[in-house]
Amino acid sequence: MTNKSYHWPNAQPPVAEIKPHTRVVHQDTVVDNYFWMNDYFKKGSDSTQVIKYLEAENTYLDTMMKGTKNLQTELFDEMKARIKTDDESAPYYQNGYYYYTRTEEGNEYFKFCRKKDNLNSPEEVLLDVDKMAEGYAYFAAVGFNVSPDNKLLAYGIDTVSRRQYTIHIKNLETGEVFQDRLSNTTGGSVWANDNETLFYTAKNEVTLLSEKIKKHKIGTDIDTDKVVYQETDPSNYIAVSKAKSGQFIYIHSQATTSSETRFISADRPNDPFVVFQPRIKNVLYDVISLDDKFLILTNLDAQNFRLMETNFSETGVDNWKEIIPHRPDVLLEDVDEFKHYIVVSEREDGLTKLNIRNLTNGNSSYLDFGEPAYMAYTSNNREFDFAKLRYNYSSLTTSNSTFEYNLETGEKELLKQQEVLGDYSSDNYVAERTYATARDGQRIPISLVYRKDLQKSAQTPLLLYAYGSYGNSIDASFSSNRLSLLNRGFIFAIAHVRGGQEMGRQWYEDGKMMNKKNTFTDFIDCAEYLIEEQYTSAEHLYAQGGSAGGLLMGAVINMRPKLWNGVIAQVPFVDVVNTMLDETIPLTTNEFDEWGNPKEKGAYDYMKSYSPYENVVKQDYPNLLVTTGLHDSQVQYFEPAKWVAKLRATKTGDQVVLLHTNMEFGHGGASGRFDYLKDIALSYAFLFALEGIEE
Repeated sequence: MTNKSYHWPNAQPPVAEIKPHTRVVHQDTVVDNYFWMNDYFKKGSDSTQVIKYLEAENTYLDTMMKGTKNLQTELFDEMKARIKTDDESAPYYQNGYYYYTRTEEGNEYFKFCRKKDNLNSPEEVLLDVDKMAEGYAYFAAVGFNVSPDNKLLAYGIDTVSRRQYTIHIKNLETGEVFQDRLSNTTGGSVWANDNETLFYTAKNEVTLLSEKIKKHKIGTDIDTDKVVYQETDPSNYIAVSKAKSGQFIYIHSQATTSSETRFISADRPNDPFVVFQPRIKNVLYDVISLDDKFLILTNLDAQNFRLMETNFSETGVDNWKEIIPHRPDVLLEDVDEFKHYIVVSEREDGLTKLNIRNLTNGNSSYLDFGEPAYMAYTSNNREFDFAKLRYNYSSLTTSNSTFEYNLETGEKELLKQQEVLGDYSSDNYVAERTYATARDGQRIPISLVYRKDLQKSAQTPLLLYAYGSYGNSIDASFSSNRLSLLNRGFIFAIAHVRGGQEMGRQWYEDGKMMNKKNTFTDFIDCAEYLIEEQYTSAEHLYAQGGSAGGLLMGAVINMRPKLWNGVIAQVPFVDVVNTMLDETIPLTTNEFDEWGNPKEKGAYDYMKSYSPYENVVKQDYPNLLVTTGLHDSQVQYFEPAKWVAKLRATKTGDQVVLLHTNMEFGHGGASGRFDYLKDIALSYAFLFALEGIEE
């Protein structure tokens, strides 16, 4: 039953019109009453009706949550008050300059700046994004890319929130922004060493897939840009990058299970790209260049990856020689290259380790982090001939910290730690790492954080979060916003379920394709473990996930609806079968190796058996808050909208189902550095309403 501590208004939710649409696949007939909702971007005749329905849902949410408005304002204000409004990122060094961003009090965006040679030099403001964003409801500036001679800056702009960026080029000496406009791109780009040739990735206008690598010469007609590579396999993502050494430009083509790299000398941008190693089924590889050879990070005959090497002239697989062998308990995730060192990012027992290897003498050592659960990753190591490693570290109780580690001396320096304004002290909080036993015997890691003075019991509210897809590992990192949850008596927990790579590549393989249901049962088993161990009870247990994690939310409330008092599903991927059948929807074909291709009967039957939208039945569901964005290019708005409509028409009980559609934003939400806090405030207010917490 709905918690009566908050009085839900007696308002009637919108009723979506039923327009039966029949789907027949593999002789299986399914009637979809809400198929019409996808007409907004397909420019169908019911676009106006779609907008009216979404607006009616927003009005209903506002009515139902009206009693929490003051609390939402209080939450927004306190979360914003913890953020230092006039701040500056830790500068990184590249090609003679220190680059950084800084924010100013009262502004939503930032300024991208640099100083020559040292930090005492005069500041150059390269882009004033605060000024550029004026008049836009949404504004994203990405892909900052300075030419080798330090005179030109390429950058991508998106004002719609569908991740379709237009690349602009600015003369940093004169301030002139050239007329060259490279539209419908990923936003990133690569300069050749001639300082006038720019490589970039163009998208398909309909599917938004990265489709072509093009070459643009400054000052020439965009229409004459040459396509230097076109991907013919719609399941592959493509991208272009430059070696840190500056020697090569790479074109990457990668699907979930196989990849291929092409390369040219960055000094010869008009040369044809050469295939490094033709794609091999079920083989992934990444290429890293040193002074005199290539390194290859690959899963060839190595599920958890191994590191190989070859010379510049013989790049085929037959010439690869092993440097770091495969280990069944250690996943090799990444390599940062320097002139005399490499830093290998490894993952063991769910935690990242940074292995530093001296290329001159062969010595090897690990950085020590000293906490039971944390997040660590290398960042902004832009300079090849450098002996300092930049890395970021945080934990559930330690705010994000940027360190610089001297590779030659072993000295470590804290460059910057995220300042949490107010009375925050890590001493007032406790972080734990525990394990639940899944129904098949696997041990599932759980990371938890709560106030030290909390008395754990069946009455304790607990929010359980997970993602569990694409091999994305969810590390135990800090959030100042989360303090508003913890300080009101909640425990926050992360279930490191299968589908990520926390416990190695097999952890991912066991949570994808025809093993996808492991992700859902792992999450349920973690929830039951937390109840058994008296961290909480079903009456006070909440769940949250977004995107593919929203699919997880939809699946577990179908499977175990009474295990949760409330669930937050953010931009949820819940209409799996219909989306995977429609290859005109952005990203669908890239996802076949993750979910399966429903044109194959086995894959169709399996995904239909768990797809949240397909499996809504007549039963009591938990209280539900669903969020989406009208311009979302990753999970289209109509998936959650259809799901909510079907839930309302089918479910029993008096639990509330709320849908919030942001009419101006997409998958990532608001672009400003404070606007997104309103969405968090709404989510927290929803949880607090269910717990009867009023302030």
